Amino acid sequence: MRRGSKYRLRQKRNLIAGSRKRKRNSKEQLALSWLDSAADFAMLKRNSRRPRSRIFQTGRASRRREEACAHLPFSGAEKKPTMASEASSVGDETSLSTFSQPKQASLAKVPSEPCLYDFQNPVLQRCMEQITYLLMDEIPKAEYVSLLNDYVESEFFLIDGDSLFITCARELTLQRGQNLHFFYLVERFLLDLTSKGAKYFIVFFKDVEHMYFRNPDFLSLRNALIIHLRKNTEIPIHTEFLNCLESSWQQFLQDNYPYFLIVADEGLDQLHTNFLHVFILHTLSKRVNIVLTSGQESDAIRVYGYHINSLFKYQTHFKQYKKNLEHYCQSLVKYWKESGTKVCVFLCGCPSLDALAGKAYRKFAQFQKEIKDLRYVVCIITCSLVLETHMQVLERPTSSAKSNEKKKKSLDEKTVLTLEDVGDLLRMYCLSVVFLHHLPLSQRSRVRFINACWNEETLRFMQQYKLCEFHVLQCLATQALKNVDFSTLPDLSDDLLLKNIAFYYGLEKGPGFDLDTGEKMNRDYELLWKHITELSGTCDFGAPFPLRRTSTTFIEEKCLSGKDKESKWMFPKPGLIPVMNTIVDEFAGNILTELPFLKIDDPVVTSLKKQKEFDELLHWHSGKPLSDDYDRTSEGFWGEKKDPWALRQNQKLQTFQRFYGESLEGTISKKIAPQPDTPKKASPYATKSKKVQKTKAEIIIEENQKRKRAEEERKEERRWSALSVTIENNIKENMASGIKNLEVFLGKCQSASVKCSAEMAALNVCFGLWTEHCKAAGKTEKKFNIAAEVMRRIHSLIENYDHKDLLKETDFHQIAKCLWYFGFDNLAASLKYIKVSEHERKELKEKHAKYAVGMGSSRFQLQYMGHYLMREERKDPDPRVQHFIPDSWQRELLDIVDNNESAVIVAPTSSGKTYASYYCMEKILRDSDESVVVYVAPTKALVNQVSATIFNRFDKALPSGIALCGVFTREYRHDALNSQILVTVPQCLEILLLSPHRQEWAKKIQYVIFDEVHCLGGEIGAEVWEHLLVMIRCPFLALSATISNPKHLAEWLQTVKRYWQHTEAVIAQNSNHSTSVKKGVKVKQSVRTQKTSYKVKLVVYEERYNDLEKYVCSLNNDDFTIHHYHPCAALTVDHIEKYGFPLDLSLSPREAVILYDIMVKAMTDWPRANELDPEQFFKDKMVITKADARTYEKQLKEELEMWIKHGCSEEANRVLQLLKPQSTFSSETAMRKQFPHFVDKLKQMDKLPALFFLFNIKEVERLAHNVCKFLKEKQSKKPIRASGKEEWLTKKCKKREKYLMAQNDDTKVRNYGKQLVWEAELDSIRKQLEKISETPSDCTYANEHAVDEETLTKIFHRLRFSRKKIELQDLALRGIGYHHSAVDAKGKQVVEMLFRKGFLQVVTATGTLALGINMPCKSVVFVQNSVYLDALHYRQMSGRAGRRGQDFLGDVFFYDIPLPKIQKLIKSNVPELRGQFPLSISLILRLLLLASKADDKVDAKAKVLSILKHSLLAFKQPRALKMLKLYFLFSLQFLVKEGYVDREGNTTGFAGLVTHLHYHEPSNIVLVDFLMKGLFHKLCQRSKEGPHAFSQDVMEKLVLVLAHLFGRRRIPAAVLNSRRTFYQSKVFLEDLPEDFAAALHEYNSKIKENFGQFLQIVSTMADMQQEYKLPLSELDFSSKKPSDSPLASHLMSCDEGRTAVSPFVCLSGNTEFDLLHKGSVNNVILRTIGINGANIPVLYSKICDNQGRMMPLNAYVLDFYKHGSLTAMEQDNSIHEGEAYACLKDFGLVLRVISVSLRELCDKEDDNVVCAFEQLSRNYWSKLGVV
Repeated sequence: MRRGSKYRLRQKRNLIAGSRKRKRNSKEQLALSWLDSAADFAMLKRNSRRPRSRIFQTGRASRRREEACAHLPFSGAEKKPTMASEASSVGDETSLSTFSQPKQASLAKVPSEPCLYDFQNPVLQRCMEQITYLLMDEIPKAEYVSLLNDYVESEFFLIDGDSLFITCARELTLQRGQNLHFFYLVERFLLDLTSKGAKYFIVFFKDVEHMYFRNPDFLSLRNALIIHLRKNTEIPIHTEFLNCLESSWQQFLQDNYPYFLIVADEGLDQLHTNFLHVFILHTLSKRVNIVLTSGQESDAIRVYGYHINSLFKYQTHFKQYKKNLEHYCQSLVKYWKESGTKVCVFLCGCPSLDALAGKAYRKFAQFQKEIKDLRYVVCIITCSLVLETHMQVLERPTSSAKSNEKKKKSLDEKTVLTLEDVGDLLRMYCLSVVFLHHLPLSQRSRVRFINACWNEETLRFMQQYKLCEFHVLQCLATQALKNVDFSTLPDLSDDLLLKNIAFYYGLEKGPGFDLDTGEKMNRDYELLWKHITELSGTCDFGAPFPLRRTSTTFIEEKCLSGKDKESKWMFPKPGLIPVMNTIVDEFAGNILTELPFLKIDDPVVTSLKKQKEFDELLHWHSGKPLSDDYDRTSEGFWGEKKDPWALRQNQKLQTFQRFYGESLEGTISKKIAPQPDTPKKASPYATKSKKVQKTKAEIIIEENQKRKRAEEERKEERRWSALSVTIENNIKENMASGIKNLEVFLGKCQSASVKCSAEMAALNVCFGLWTEHCKAAGKTEKKFNIAAEVMRRIHSLIENYDHKDLLKETDFHQIAKCLWYFGFDNLAASLKYIKVSEHERKELKEKHAKYAVGMGSSRFQLQYMGHYLMREERKDPDPRVQHFIPDSWQRELLDIVDNNESAVIVAPTSSGKTYASYYCMEKILRDSDESVVVYVAPTKALVNQVSATIFNRFDKALPSGIALCGVFTREYRHDALNSQILVTVPQCLEILLLSPHRQEWAKKIQYVIFDEVHCLGGEIGAEVWEHLLVMIRCPFLALSATISNPKHLAEWLQTVKRYWQHTEAVIAQNSNHSTSVKKGVKVKQSVRTQKTSYKVKLVVYEERYNDLEKYVCSLNNDDFTIHHYHPCAALTVDHIEKYGFPLDLSLSPREAVILYDIMVKAMTDWPRANELDPEQFFKDKMVITKADARTYEKQLKEELEMWIKHGCSEEANRVLQLLKPQSTFSSETAMRKQFPHFVDKLKQMDKLPALFFLFNIKEVERLAHNVCKFLKEKQSKKPIRASGKEEWLTKKCKKREKYLMAQNDDTKVRNYGKQLVWEAELDSIRKQLEKISETPSDCTYANEHAVDEETLTKIFHRLRFSRKKIELQDLALRGIGYHHSAVDAKGKQVVEMLFRKGFLQVVTATGTLALGINMPCKSVVFVQNSVYLDALHYRQMSGRAGRRGQDFLGDVFFYDIPLPKIQKLIKSNVPELRGQFPLSISLILRLLLLASKADDKVDAKAKVLSILKHSLLAFKQPRALKMLKLYFLFSLQFLVKEGYVDREGNTTGFAGLVTHLHYHEPSNIVLVDFLMKGLFHKLCQRSKEGPHAFSQDVMEKLVLVLAHLFGRRRIPAAVLNSRRTFYQSKVFLEDLPEDFAAALHEYNSKIKENFGQFLQIVSTMADMQQEYKLPLSELDFSSKKPSDSPLASHLMSCDEGRTAVSPFVCLSGNTEFDLLHKGSVNNVILRTIGINGANIPVLYSKICDNQGRMMPLNAYVLDFYKHGSLTAMEQDNSIHEGEAYACLKDFGLVLRVISVSLRELCDKEDDNVVCAFEQLSRNYWSKLGVV
């Protein structure tokens, strides 16, 4: 029997641990589940009574976390999937009730009888297994992304309340029973979302509540959480749904369409996990994405998590299993309900839950006292209910007559307390509640942590109490109580406080040690007990005192004084090593006096290692000398100047760059002549001087110019005469094509009179087409596009030529005729020379009624001519700009550049803001040959585009050794420092500016242009943009299309410029400036000659040149229906009332008319209907301009807002509802299948070229191939034309070729004439074959007329070495391409060039085209819904639609995007730019390297201080600035202790290697730590001599170590439950070798010690008033004064080690030792100091989520090194080939950096470590080169 019980217990423990295998080291950690037999219970009791060494303990969560991580499965072979089948044995309660947490309290036991439930049916079990398998295969593929992608004000998602509950309840720092700490964790989680602009609902399902009856304490806590969130927060809470399969829930999802659902992938037990899996599958089937709670992290401005995208296959799977899943869930809920009844019977003696609820309601009704503190109310009613039910429990065995009565009785004798014991417990509980009422949180946070647990009897009673408390809370939720304050609801009980009280009264109190509770608390306690006894009726439970009347021990351990033992876990008292450095003094001088410093003779100071000073002299990757002089030599990138191959490669590069640039802007090259001494040109707007007498020479020049203009005009007339007939015929045959040809002619023509004649001719032709169309139209609808073209010509004639007196009277009569025919008699009568009476007007109107358009002139212009309406463009050219006439705001930009000012420029995409950049470049080129302008682009693709544009735009003769344009990216570097224009990415410019020997080059920079500056708020590299903006001394231009707070940005940058103004003035006054220059360095005179301005101007231009119209596509019977989507349809009345209309929500003129019509329809008695009627509003206006239409739009918007403001919300809501399109839902598979047909439909609609945006690389390529396949199949179905003739011609061609090849020289001479005939015949045959075999026009999207054969061949030549050569070329020949980050640079360039030239008409792409790439198109199509499709990407991508100069209207199509998502995209605002944490150890080391080794130390010091002082995070935030100063000081302390910096701030030792790998902090520091400990020397032992001296085993171990450092890609924790088969890869990265793991642990310990002291000190800056409030509800727990109770002071006596820990977290016994664990630091640290776990450079080899489950690292680096297959990367490692290649390439660059740096640092030529890294780098790059 004992053996069997042991076996069952072992089974139970294994199931409880699951994949986590948590170690339990106390009885409370062992007894975690419901037990099903007395033997199990007895065995547990025996095992739990092992001796303990101490009671008080600190650092609980830290050690528990380490134990949890240490006992988790790590390799693929150790995976033990937890399947649904594991829960099949329901009769055995052990399979159902695991909470799996080592810190949780024991639960009571429920006796049960074996039974069989439907969900145990094998069919249902197999169904659940299939669902689990499906999800376990998909979770590893989840993307780790930023969840809140900048949806401000409008995004909406769901949180599963029970997932939130169990995630916080499982938090490793939480001790079970600490309610207030639990509520703190919940609110901190929610505040993290709310503070970042998230909008969400929380959903608790009713059916899940029944699951918690097996854990009554959780049941009560869950109920309290729901009430708290409803009563004390503004978060919408939904509890009306039974479960996820309920129809009302499905309707809720359909109505609201949440962005995603946050849900857990693991429940309290296996059955709950199965329920969650059903929930996840159902959610995905409803096209709602999933975000897992596991692994969720956050930083200052973002939240990250694992995101699973909804796919159609989930709909298929759910439909397949729907009936079984419904049956399973019904059976499961039934089981939970029955289990709840058993719990009620077992714990409370009530026959049912309803009976217990009835008792609670009666108690609630009897209690009529008005008590404000909710804790007292709940305590009184619950204690009374517990006493009543416990009496029933005690009476139950005597009334039992069943056969198992003896077993139950013997069990109850062991587990049921006596009534006297219950009285003692309740009295102590009441005292604890009184303590909660009187003691402030500041005092409670010092509570002693007792490492003891309740005994079994007490545990059962506690569960009984919590079950009764649940029902009391249920009454509270449904009954209204007067004067009850719900603010104390989160703090109903405190288990640790109760244990302390029980411990004191049970084990400590005695003679000579009897502490008073205090008068006030005694009074409240007596009142509580009085109410309890009164409510309990006739039962007498004794007086309130004494508290203890029995000698029963409720907790099993004796207390040992733990104060002495606590101290050893604390951080040592902080003492800083003094550093003598001016940077430290000037940046942090004001706080140095507040900090403790060590004395110079302190052992810590004297024992510092002295390392060799480091200076950066070689380039990181190439190992070449690093100096301005070296880079300015002619060797450069291509090698020696005299090397013919190098010269040829350079020529090829420049030739291609110009060719690439021509595809961007055409041939517009400008020869630049330097004019350094030319005085500044006067502004064109300056007042002209007085008129002076012209000289004879000037008169002659004017006459010559006049004659020349007359001759030019005659040439234009002759040219028009030659082309007029052709153009007119073209218009008649194809109006769109003919008008396009006309526009081309008008654009080139310089004569206004000839233009006027051409426009009149076009008017006549179009009018003729209209009359013919009207005659033929009959009853069919008229095509108003012809009439619109006629009116467009009329607009142009009147606006452009009337004021020049070029229109004749006959022309006006012809215009009037057109207007009469259209029915616009009001406009015709307003023309000059037109005089008609009212009677004649009526007759003309009736006469031409057949040709009328049937509407007023104003409505027609808005509705059908909106995109043709004339823009307010300036006519006067600006001499500073060629090729176009700039608008007024663009001229302001040019003036800014002329004045050397800085500017933040915010303007829509394609608005022309980039022209200022090129004007700035031209200005610098003209100024001198030495000045430099830097263009900073966010991506390498944009760098290539800008550099090509520069080569195409500018041409300048430069001195030898100086280039026009240079490029600097991480992978490619050419003429970086010997060019006048440098195009680079932010990270590379930062490298140059922080380099100590690049200062002379940096001083030549006259302007810096930051393109797409909104990347300052991006996820990756945002801090680099910030560093550059504060470090540059010259003026700058910061360009962006999407910044919502540009004023804030401009203010911050202005403060930076003021700093530089002051600093440069000081430098100029410093006569000793030259002494700071390094000896031996020649200081050149600054090239800056113009006056520097320190102004930062803000230029905001909101008007887009082209309107954008949106369309929603839906599939009906295999045909597409395209509905127009009105922008206002995205709004709601609430949104307009709260926020108004979004600033960038603009309407086209047609949409304004639609809005007016709907408003008239919605409000029949609208007072302003006539006033805002287009005909009345514009009052017979001949030419309505775009500005007029904007004014009309503004009036309509204001009117709609007035409706809402003045109580007409119903009418306004009706307007918005009527505007919504009625699109039908289509399956994702059907939409994907029909995608090629949709592209074909766009071609028929003349909507190509188009960009099709997706966010999945696989889908981008697949859809492009599907379209190509569709065209090929379409062609194959066509009848083969002249197949017999083709065969005959082929044979004849071969025969002729054979004959000609066989001719020798003599024969050629003899048969010369015959040979010429045969060659001509062969050429003719080839042309015939080509014509026969050419692709039909409807089977290709390629525009063959756009690119000639030679150009196409030249472009394709770029692909000769590309991995995707054949694939891209095959697609391109059909007019198709794809573009994403994984395509190599040459492949992307080919696609871009062919698309810009018009050859490609269809390109599928990811967001790589969103950041500034010049690829304008007619239409943009959003094909895939994704987490990445946010407000920012939507605006960037949709901005590509509408080519200025080619399209007057841009079209945006939403294909397979749900309507709610479209609404959110349109009405969401773009994100605000907010500062991120700007500092890191590596950055500080780089700054010190610059300051200590710079050639010009004054300049270097100014830059360093600018970076440190001007963080955007600390802008107008003095507390944040002080925190950054402390972070700087403690980072510096770490660098000094580790030997990277000496006490004077000079860089030493391995500082170079750390700075070179700054991208990878803290891995770079750990790498050096391994090197300094000699671990790599121990590993890298030669097996032979030569280039391959190290064995494969050594290489693989080296890769394993480096993969842990530089290839850290985590996999979700649930992946360990997956049964996926891996074919080539191991997938899960093996553990670090033991010696490396030990060194890593030692490194982490040093970080913890150093930054633990930092956190201790920085905690003094916390806002403690806020720290004592719950984060979200802001309920204050600090209002009371500390109690003078001696007992309270005794129980709350642990105040050490809790300074930097949140007082809420201290309630669970956490201390500062728990701070520096990455999984918990964010939940432990004081939240108002602004420090995040990501800012602390610890590195854990094993990473666990907040529930203790391990998240393995992906072994992709090591796997690739072993098998060299990119296919395996995608198949096994779940990384797309292209993405994998990019990651592997990045790892290869790391190897190069390490190899070069080690070679530079090592004096020994054949050092094993250096040689091993060099061999590894060669091997790795050779493998990478193969793929």
